[in-house]
Amino acid sequence: MSKQPDARMWGGRFQEQTDEFVEAFTASVEFDQRLALVDISGSIAHARMLHKIGVLNDQELNAIQQGLATIQQEIEQHQFVWSIKLEDVHMNIEARLTQLIGDAGKKLHTGRSRNDQIATDIRLYLRQEISHCQQLIRQFQQGLLDLAEQHAQTIMPGFTHLQVAQPITLGHHLLAWFEMLERDHGRLAGCVKRLNVMPLGSAALAGTSYPLDREYTAQLLEFSSASRNSLDAVSDRDFAIEFCADAAICMTHLSRMAEEMIIWSSAQFDFITLSDRYCTGSSIMPQKKNPDVPELVRGKTGRVNGHLISLLTLMKSQPLAYNKDNQEDKEPLFDTIDTLQGSLRAFADMVPNIQVNQEAMYQAAKQGYATATDLADYLVNKGLPFRDAHEVVGNAVAYAIDQRKDLSECSLEELQQFDDCIGPDVFDLLTLEGSVNARDILGGTAPDQVKFQIAQCRQLLK
Repeated sequence: MSKQPDARMWGGRFQEQTDEFVEAFTASVEFDQRLALVDISGSIAHARMLHKIGVLNDQELNAIQQGLATIQQEIEQHQFVWSIKLEDVHMNIEARLTQLIGDAGKKLHTGRSRNDQIATDIRLYLRQEISHCQQLIRQFQQGLLDLAEQHAQTIMPGFTHLQVAQPITLGHHLLAWFEMLERDHGRLAGCVKRLNVMPLGSAALAGTSYPLDREYTAQLLEFSSASRNSLDAVSDRDFAIEFCADAAICMTHLSRMAEEMIIWSSAQFDFITLSDRYCTGSSIMPQKKNPDVPELVRGKTGRVNGHLISLLTLMKSQPLAYNKDNQEDKEPLFDTIDTLQGSLRAFADMVPNIQVNQEAMYQAAKQGYATATDLADYLVNKGLPFRDAHEVVGNAVAYAIDQRKDLSECSLEELQQFDDCIGPDVFDLLTLEGSVNARDILGGTAPDQVKFQIAQCRQLLK
């Protein structure tokens, strides 16, 4: 029985047309079209390799390259017509290429499958998007260093359990954020190293009988190598999972920063003022200035965490090799990329414009007996065992609380009633300035150390 020509690229063995609902349900072109430009790059490299091994002649290679260039221009100018009937980005581009150049376009798929094609495309796309994420991290880090340098001597309370613990400098606190981001940057670099292996040439799952020069294609596409195992190359998405895990960690760091910005900008703390450009008002309360950007970043962290779980769940029961389940990898991956990049950009733009209320920070640091540990250290240096010193200082703090005084406001006689080795030099350590200056060791909060750390961090950014 003869059949009418089938618009589907794979319709040869089918006797019936695909149900319209199934056609729409299984199509991915509405979201995977964002891979179009890397798909074209991969196809050009594949065509050049096919020409190298004699599958394509000079005229066919030129026609394919020119046709793909035309398609790229149509896509960039939003003139390309996408069809759900052609399912995905690959088939849409191939159909248009054949329409433009004829039979030469049909030869492009020689030695490859959509399975190795999509595995290659996602790697190419993710590689360039990770580079953008890393650039945004560097921009954010630069802003942090600039702000930290301005406030290397600005004293604020350091917290544990959100209770005043010890005085630190704002510059030191901002450098803690820098270090989180530096590890995020490094994790992304490690992710690129592992994903930068080319699946193209693995075909559907078993490789191909054509004598492909896969190393040549990998070189053209700037992959570090071609994959060693065709089954693994087309079926695993661990590189996408790894990126989403790295993104979730980075978003968690951003969420912690966001939480502190929200707290610090509240009327109760009044440590910082966020620029009006990054806040909104209330429709009913005219006095409100809401820190919407940090709040949204804090909220979007859950979204990225969810995408990580989606991909882990997607892969957990798949037998080798490729399964249609893997079509579901793209939307969570794409949204993770967009969310991470948007959050990083928001913070990179917002943080340099923060206004710091130094006086409010200083006064807050005076609360909560933040220099109590300094008094304990002082007693240890006088020869008292630390546990004994801890008890002495606890008694002194209890007395100061009862007298409604800070330790630095107590007289020498008052302090000596708890231990007679306390001398007049104790007051050099009980001030906030004395406390932060005393922590002049590598990684400490002393202003000189903060400036040294900033100089080291600037070297990392070069």
